[in-house]
Amino acid sequence: MGEKKILVVEDEEKISDLVKAYLEKEGFSVKVANTGQNAISSVKEGFDLIILDLMLPDMDGEDICETIREDSDIPIIMLTAKSEEEDRVKGLGIGADDYVVKPFSPRELVARVKALLRRVQGKKEKSSFNRGNLVIDSSRYEVVKHGEAIVLTSTEFKLLQCLANSPGQVFSRLQLVNVILGYDFEGYDRTIDAHIKNIRHKIEDDPKESQYIKTVYGVGYRFIGQPDED
Repeated sequence: MGEKKILVVEDEEKISDLVKAYLEKEGFSVKVANTGQNAISSVKEGFDLIILDLMLPDMDGEDICETIREDSDIPIIMLTAKSEEEDRVKGLGIGADDYVVKPFSPRELVARVKALLRRVQGKKEKSSFNRGNLVIDSSRYEVVKHGEAIVLTSTEFKLLQCLANSPGQVFSRLQLVNVILGYDFEGYDRTIDAHIKNIRHKIEDDPKESQYIKTVYGVGYRFIGQPDED
């Protein structure tokens, strides 16, 4: 994990200093941005992951996340005092990959950073479905629909990859949480549902008539795309 660059967007100096110290101890290169505008302008420097506080003096963290997501799939961990399930679901729905509630354990935050980066780095063979209409290329961390690349967050990609690697297999929401997050997560039902909704809007021609991800009511989801022969 050494040499990875992390952007910490946090206006409380005590918190940013603490997070920075723990990350640097683990070999990460860390930059701190204390405003939303500073964060947005810093993204172009090329970071491997962003830790984003939602309560900033000049901008809402949600707005920053949406701005970044317009042209980047960089992994984002939201760091916030908002603990309600609706807040977590909203954050994940606009493109965050993980959600850490204050007060938090710096060691747990570092563990989540490492877990998220591992998910991003996972690589497998290229997979093609429905006569080439959907291609999942893990070596490039890319999804192509009808010949055009589409942007998925790292968590969305990992979730789609998990389902597509086992066409027809039904995965419960808890199984998917364990696969893509690797630890217990409260409110997992709503979390997975939010990610699936985002994926469908990106890969389906009509999200209401799924060609790739089918809901198995009362259980979870399964991938129904038809694998192309090699």
